[in-house]
Amino acid sequence: MSASGADNQVGSQALSLPDLSGVVPTSTEARAKRRIAALEEELENMRQERGIKQRKTTYYVAQGRAIRRMVVLYTSLEDLVAENDHRYKEGSPEDNTTDSFLLFRQDRLQRGYIVLAQVLPWLHAKLGQLDIDECQDMLKQLKRGADAARGDDTSTLKDLVASWVNQDFRPSSLLKSDDKQMRGFVHNICGNLLCPSEWDWGDNTVKAGIRDRMVDYIVSENSWPLFLYEKYMVNYGNLKQGLFKSKILVQAFKAIFTSPSSTREADGDGDGADILENNRRARRQLNQAKVKTCVHFALSNISSWRTIDGDFDYEGFWNNMVDFFEDVPGPVAQRRVNLLLEWWTRKVFGNNHRQDLTPEVISHMSVTALAQQRKELEDAIFDSE
Repeated sequence: MSASGADNQVGSQALSLPDLSGVVPTSTEARAKRRIAALEEELENMRQERGIKQRKTTYYVAQGRAIRRMVVLYTSLEDLVAENDHRYKEGSPEDNTTDSFLLFRQDRLQRGYIVLAQVLPWLHAKLGQLDIDECQDMLKQLKRGADAARGDDTSTLKDLVASWVNQDFRPSSLLKSDDKQMRGFVHNICGNLLCPSEWDWGDNTVKAGIRDRMVDYIVSENSWPLFLYEKYMVNYGNLKQGLFKSKILVQAFKAIFTSPSSTREADGDGDGADILENNRRARRQLNQAKVKTCVHFALSNISSWRTIDGDFDYEGFWNNMVDFFEDVPGPVAQRRVNLLLEWWTRKVFGNNHRQDLTPEVISHMSVTALAQQRKELEDAIFDSE
């Protein structure tokens, strides 16, 4: 074969090989269809992701509403989580510090985390599963729901407390539901209810001293206000007598945790709603501390929620009440706390006697009696035939 023939044959073979660097022609319509399908799939994925995120947000916000009502009124979730993490890593704080105040604060935080884990039992596992950004977003949404619930409750009580004071005390200057400026110590009834229990509001010297904010009459969170006491009366020789048993507290608790209409039965021993007796949310002692704080706020003349009002620290007030229930000095005090909680359960939900429905008792009730009568009638007809 000549050289030119060989060259032609090689060239012919080269022409027959596919051009791997080129493209296979497709129609404009086909390309557009595929591009549209890809965009539609991408859009659908985005919608699904947005929907999932929105559902998570809605869920976290809804769940967060329980936090300010059931767990802590002020403490941040991040502080509760950090304290539990610290304990898991470092052990008991007694091993690391001898500062009694710091130990007390750390114990309070840990108790708060334990309650949080009881109220939101899914949260502890979630904190271990999510990455840091997702955890922060979750805690943000929980806080959003928590603060919204606190805002709703204070707004509700602002109106209701005014109507309760007007109805029960008949003041010469009626409280307006939409105006807090004339509440607090400038109003005679509100001033009496907010007056520290160690002083007599009826004493003009005391009244003037409080209103003028004199150094001898400092109103702070270190005093139990009169509105906490049963019949708004205090026994100076026995300050625990009647404490946390006032009608306005029961009314406020019912308004928040059952319904505003249930406050009409605050004078009785329960409204018969026995089905609610085991409601974990409404029975927690922390809820009662939250209600007391909100009632104090409703009686005051401050127009927006804040921690400090003059010399009064609401967070300290909250902590004092929580400590009353949780930091008891011994078994005698614990028994009194238990009796007080039983009183609250009966006062709010009534008594539950399901355990007394024995077969013997049920056998004398109409459902059982009717069933027996129907059976006897059937037997009688059968025998006559």
